[in-house]
Amino acid sequence: MIRTSFNADWQTRRKVNPFAELSGPVAPFEAVTLPHDALIGQDRVAPDGAVTMEGGAGAYFPGGVFEYRKTFSVPEELRGERVQFEFEGVYRDATVHINGAYAGQRPYGYSQFLVDADPFLRYGEDNEIRVEARAHQDARWYTGAGIYRPVWMLTGGLVRIAPDGIRVTTLDVEGERAVVEVATRVRNDSIALRTLDLTVNLRDASGDTVTGDVTQVTVLPGEDAVVRTRLYVREASLWDVDSPSLYGCHVTLGAEGEPVDSDSVEFGIRSLRLDPEQGLRINGRTVKLRGACVHHDNGPLGAATYARSEERRVELLKDAGFNAIRMSHHPMSRAMLDACDRVGMLVVDETFDVWTSAKSGFDYSLHFPEWWERDVEAMVAKDYNHPSVIMYSIGNEIPEAGSPTGAAWGRRLAEKVRSLDSTRYVTNAVNGFLAVMSELAALRGQRAEGAEEGGGVNSQMADAGDMINYVSASDLVTRRTAESFAVLDVAGMNYAEARYALDRELFPNRIILGTETFPTRIDGNWKLVREHGHVVGDFTWTGWDYLGEVGIGRPQFATPEQPRPEHTAPFPHLLAGCGDLDITGHRRPQSYYREIVFGLRAEPYIAVRRPEHHGLTPIGGPWAWSDSIASWTWPGFEGKPVTVEVYSDADEVELLGNGNSFGRRPVGAGHRFRTEFEIVYVPGELVAVAYRDGVETGRTSLTWAHGPIRLTAEADRAVVRATGGDLAHIALTLTDAAGTLHTAADRPVTVEVSGAGELIGFGSAAPASEERFDADARYTYEGRALAVVRPTGPGKIRVLATAPDCEPAEAVVTVE
Repeated sequence: MIRTSFNADWQTRRKVNPFAELSGPVAPFEAVTLPHDALIGQDRVAPDGAVTMEGGAGAYFPGGVFEYRKTFSVPEELRGERVQFEFEGVYRDATVHINGAYAGQRPYGYSQFLVDADPFLRYGEDNEIRVEARAHQDARWYTGAGIYRPVWMLTGGLVRIAPDGIRVTTLDVEGERAVVEVATRVRNDSIALRTLDLTVNLRDASGDTVTGDVTQVTVLPGEDAVVRTRLYVREASLWDVDSPSLYGCHVTLGAEGEPVDSDSVEFGIRSLRLDPEQGLRINGRTVKLRGACVHHDNGPLGAATYARSEERRVELLKDAGFNAIRMSHHPMSRAMLDACDRVGMLVVDETFDVWTSAKSGFDYSLHFPEWWERDVEAMVAKDYNHPSVIMYSIGNEIPEAGSPTGAAWGRRLAEKVRSLDSTRYVTNAVNGFLAVMSELAALRGQRAEGAEEGGGVNSQMADAGDMINYVSASDLVTRRTAESFAVLDVAGMNYAEARYALDRELFPNRIILGTETFPTRIDGNWKLVREHGHVVGDFTWTGWDYLGEVGIGRPQFATPEQPRPEHTAPFPHLLAGCGDLDITGHRRPQSYYREIVFGLRAEPYIAVRRPEHHGLTPIGGPWAWSDSIASWTWPGFEGKPVTVEVYSDADEVELLGNGNSFGRRPVGAGHRFRTEFEIVYVPGELVAVAYRDGVETGRTSLTWAHGPIRLTAEADRAVVRATGGDLAHIALTLTDAAGTLHTAADRPVTVEVSGAGELIGFGSAAPASEERFDADARYTYEGRALAVVRPTGPGKIRVLATAPDCEPAEAVVTVE
């Protein structure tokens, strides 16, 4: 079928009661281009105000019902053909009407779905499509709302290749020869038997045909036929994370020498193997998953899914040392899958955060029993040709996993996935603590018993992470989750590294993946991953910071009124604060620490704790890193004490301040790859030097920013495309004359976009702010802000940035 973008010329507004408009419109429509997040432009409200999505979980955004409409024409020549609309994602409880008639719906907010339009169309004249979406206390994170992913118009004849009708499977790889099967689903909606020629061509990255075949196919009226073409690729270029080689598969339907339909997909040739000794092997090589859990929002863009924003996230996560992404806790967008294929990033794609047991007042559990199969089918159809996808997760922290009925549901989902795709593995991100929540009283009794014996588990539970691990490794969890794990290929475990060695003995055939772990424990977790063949990787919560679950990773300090950490931060907090990268894509100290633990960085890294909190007792939760940044610019704290953290895999590090040594301290794996120096802040230069066996192996430095402040504007790329969801990301930075980032001179920055583009998002990584992302002015945070610009056509985009006491800065981007 012919696929045409259907993203332009929409209008949207909050839905109003139709009776309220009997005397005329009471709420105006706003013109928008899809993808569009209807929530990100709403004013956030404190908990004592209007009802919010889920309080701090939803970043204090209000829920609501939103409607979209578009007028479009259908030419007369399409009469008698098939017209469909493909929605990649609408959040949530979407209903679609065409010319006033109900045409379709989809309760789940993350599934792609098709709507047959031809029964409702008026040919040769204007038509109207309306879409409604609802978001209200139905998730544990910021979801956004509305038509947040692209929409396509599909047109084709009665005999055609079905949407997502091409599936390419690597049957065998041996040496430089690969066997590839192309399964093409041909649909015949006519009333006549049809016999056609189906031509398959495989092309390499240069577009040259490497192999192909022609097959005759007869399709009965009103039925589908699947045509399987087995092809042999000699000197195949294999796809893996280090060399993501892609091929194109082009399929053409023809009759009597005339083309009837055509379609094409990209795919990669690679093999997967799995066993408890060598773990996960890709093309015969063992690969440990250096994983990042990510939510779907794109920071200043909210939930709006642009291809370039997804690609940029994948690129930056790869640069930070990750080789795998777990999309949490819902199916990944097509655009991010495409990016993972191109960049070389492995994917664990996830189905649901809930099954039959609700976690929020109006969540998907209300629809799961009726719709789960269609949603699983949609995810697999979307993922099948992507070599980056190696595993499907059937759920996240499902409470039912600790019960017999939950295990039965898990078996049902796992077998459904396998029936659709037997080439990947199936996992489930099980939280053992949550799975036995109803029986924790018994464990509390054991805990009290141990305390009477002289400490027991009380001495083991330094924080919530210890408690969760203690419960997850208990006999109770072992028994209650045994069947739920047995239905899987890979036992996904959230915050349960205490089971890794234990299960080697209890379940010698069990293969484990740390599907969610605390960022503060990566050193110990990665040691377990490296030591145990049956543990195939670790996924931190999270790789990229996100909107909602506000403050779970924020630094906190003990006070008499608050001796323990609070899980949720008060309004106007906005961000979770636990990402290795912040919402603008800037790497935080924990990212460099992780890179060192992974063995990917030789140079040491310096992070300085904010001196205003010196001497306070940190009580941050298990997702919270230390209150540190990579800066040596602290005006007003001259001569005052400061704590300097240094991360390194060397034997020891030396810290130098303006040439004066503060001594050497041991570091490396035996010291959790980190050490601290208590010194006095003196402006100038701070240098860390790493030594192994007494020989310098690397050094890094921080320099104070001083003198006049400059504003700089730098685009991530000089040239962007006018179509295809491309964007320009403009980094706005405050520096001194030498280019040193000034983290202590934050001020409002205003941007003006002219030419062939428009501003669609402007923000910083400030964890708490009442500023809006759709405004043209924003305070920097730690010297940084990010403006996101969408091309509107070929030409030049000029972004002019101004700030008090700074010369204006300009970035120019060419749109082709």
